[in-house]
Amino acid sequence: MATQVNIETMPLRRGNWWVLIVSSMEQIIGAALSTVAGVMIPMLNLISHPELSTAMQGVLGASALVGISIGSPIIGKLSDKMGYLIWFRLCAVIIILGSLISWLFPTVTCAVIGLFIAGLGVGGGYSLDQSYISEIMPKRWQQIMVGIAKGSCALGFMGAAGICYMILKGDPEPQLWSDTMLIITALGVITLLMRIRWAESPRWLMLKGRTADAQQATRFFLGDGVVITPLPAAAKTKSATWGEMFRGRNLIRVIYSGIPWACEGLGVYGFGVFLPVLVLALGIDANNAQGIAKVINSVELTTVINFFILPGFALGLWLLNKINHVQLLSWGFLICALGLVILMLGYLWHWPLWVIILGFVIFEIFLNAGPHLVTFVIPSQVYPVVDRAAGAGIASMLGKVGAVAGVFFMPIWLQAGGMTLVLGISIGVMVAGAVIGWIFVGMRGIAKGAPQPN
Repeated sequence: MATQVNIETMPLRRGNWWVLIVSSMEQIIGAALSTVAGVMIPMLNLISHPELSTAMQGVLGASALVGISIGSPIIGKLSDKMGYLIWFRLCAVIIILGSLISWLFPTVTCAVIGLFIAGLGVGGGYSLDQSYISEIMPKRWQQIMVGIAKGSCALGFMGAAGICYMILKGDPEPQLWSDTMLIITALGVITLLMRIRWAESPRWLMLKGRTADAQQATRFFLGDGVVITPLPAAAKTKSATWGEMFRGRNLIRVIYSGIPWACEGLGVYGFGVFLPVLVLALGIDANNAQGIAKVINSVELTTVINFFILPGFALGLWLLNKINHVQLLSWGFLICALGLVILMLGYLWHWPLWVIILGFVIFEIFLNAGPHLVTFVIPSQVYPVVDRAAGAGIASMLGKVGAVAGVFFMPIWLQAGGMTLVLGISIGVMVAGAVIGWIFVGMRGIAKGAPQPN
């Protein structure tokens, strides 16, 4: 008989890495979805639909994020009750459905509907991805693996921007705006195929008293000889109601895990979705191109700027186990604000192009090294397994509320006060995120990210 090893103390196996890959897909798709929406907007606005109002641009940019903010808590709560597996697969189906609607019916209205539906699937995945990863990893690897999953969104931002650029460069026709949604369709199909042969969360099964099934699921993921220990009695409590999720200790969890995520959401998605538009507004296209060529140039520069998301996550992962998470969160916010100050000064005082790009680079690196990474790690640490998917869903929802506000108002701010207003508000939000983080530094247990029972 093979020697038995405990899931919490075992070394990493191939199965751990496969769980990480499959459970990271919504991170990649969510980033790609935002990037595709950001490319579609200038194409519609500048080429196909010049009458598109700033409010409608905001609706188009925010529709996927609204879907994510709704899908995260609802599917998270349903998963805690019904099991992770069924929704883990259905999320991919929902993503495919939404993307095909936008492609098959190329109108602005159907684009909004399709982005919203795809966002529902991505949001549900957000609530489940970190749950699967944190529950199937050895204890010493849980934080870093959840962080790596979040870091994979860099592949979505970079990959989608690069593919959109190649599509437009190869066939610069404005009618291709809807074809960019096929990127999301392809990613959804790949995700669904990877999840056909999958198993229920061992921890969820253990929570429901299905010990034998939990051991079988553990062997499915990690191989023979790996066992999962029973949950401590404290973890086998009744799941909280929706009302209880916003009271007492749970309210602290909601504030700690959700409000900084909302501040971070403006930076990631407000800038992520409208980056091609902001590049145009900054006037940093040296070629002075017009029409579709101008859009292509903005997408090219967007691809270059998005490249710095990856080293930002790499820096954050290196620091994750070295310094306090709240300090990493707050200092990340503060340095992001500094990058935006440099960007604003370079824009206002007409400094050389490299200064403006430097501001973007500082912003992207430290946004992803700090807030973007840490806000995803926190929910899996502070919520017990009985409420983990629901808690992660609420945190993700609040994050997307901030993102929706940023995306919706970004074109309105841009029209009302130009880049000066956009950057001024963004700097204020980054500073607010830092202050909120520091408020929790002095708090014990929950605020320091002390892991709850798995």
